Amino acid sequence: MSMKGLENYTPPSFHELWWRVRQQTHTHYWLKGGRGSTKSSFAALNIPLRMMRQPDTHGIVFRKYANTLRDSVFGQIGWALEKLNAEQWWGKKVSPMSYTYKPTGQQILFRGLDDPMKIKSIKMPFGYFKYAWFEELDQFDGMEEIGTVIRSIMRGGGKYSYFYTYNPPETSANWVNVESEKAVANRHVHTSCYLDVPRDWLGEAFFTEADLLKLHNERSYKHTYLGLVTGTGGTIFHNLENRPITNSEIANFYPIRNGIDWGFAVDPFVFLRMHYDHKKRTLYIFDEVFKLGMLDSEAIEIIFARGLDGRDLITADNAEPKSIKEFNGAGLYVESARKGPGSVNYGIKWLQKQIRIVIDARRCPNTWREFSLYEYERTKSGHFRSEYPDKDNHTIDAVRYAMEGDMEGAAGTSQVVF
Repeated sequence: MSMKGLENYTPPSFHELWWRVRQQTHTHYWLKGGRGSTKSSFAALNIPLRMMRQPDTHGIVFRKYANTLRDSVFGQIGWALEKLNAEQWWGKKVSPMSYTYKPTGQQILFRGLDDPMKIKSIKMPFGYFKYAWFEELDQFDGMEEIGTVIRSIMRGGGKYSYFYTYNPPETSANWVNVESEKAVANRHVHTSCYLDVPRDWLGEAFFTEADLLKLHNERSYKHTYLGLVTGTGGTIFHNLENRPITNSEIANFYPIRNGIDWGFAVDPFVFLRMHYDHKKRTLYIFDEVFKLGMLDSEAIEIIFARGLDGRDLITADNAEPKSIKEFNGAGLYVESARKGPGSVNYGIKWLQKQIRIVIDARRCPNTWREFSLYEYERTKSGHFRSEYPDKDNHTIDAVRYAMEGDMEGAAGTSQVVF
């Protein structure tokens, strides 16, 4: 089928992308957009069309969970074969799911990543997986999981074309949104939405539903139909900034605050270092230790290796007096956080009121993750709860302990007990 014929099934906003894939300008094509943007149709059309012209290539399609394959990507490839007038040339099998190009034996396979060992065992009798498609990319666990799959299938052959389709998650800190903003060689990011698509393709009912949602819930409309990162409305810290904190900056930080939140088997041990600029009302978090199963002796050794000694105050959760005693006995200077009724709420409110909380996500990835994803929980009816969640907040607690003295100074006549 010619490019002219394909125009009947993809809107003009994808025509340049057709050219890019045909010319193999990149290996990785990230297709993000809202509902009805036809991004999945683009991937589904490309894979069998190009395979039929390249007899030594195969395709493989992934979703996070295998039980979602049949009613989504498997059906989407079937739709594409119909549009390409190629159904008679492809054999279909549902257990395990595959399409086979009859003239050559080339295959399009379908796999869920809930059993990653099956991916490692995939071997084709000839050729290579030139084409891959990761549908609903945001449902995967992150680039480490994606990278493991790619290393398993990227064998033999020359150039590759891998497609990643997704609706951008609401939260800007979600790994997909963060990753898509990075300038990565050999990756092209394409954005689309339903407004780029001819009205008669989607039908009037589709546009009516979109208009109704826009009228009654504009935030949800922007996320669902336009594919915009809008936030969930439950974000707790709106003052976060993720940027590199240089060694020269750190050399001029004084004083430096240090905090510990204890953990071992279920919760991680957390040690953080930070600096607070009172005049700019800006908190800088530049160093973290975050690990499950860490023994006190190992933590002490790591903290000494960072240059701390008995002159550097560390404020720790008072729930582990035995550990505090061991740290002090080893030559560190650890004091118990005073905590007390109201200290959690006061501490988080104090952090919310700062002009900026600067976190170097390269140095402190878990701190950035917990702060940026910390949101109010919802009731069954969908309303936000007023209290702060007590989960995935280990680094937030460590910051509260470290900054206790600064909060006390700002509290004035507050009756909060720390």
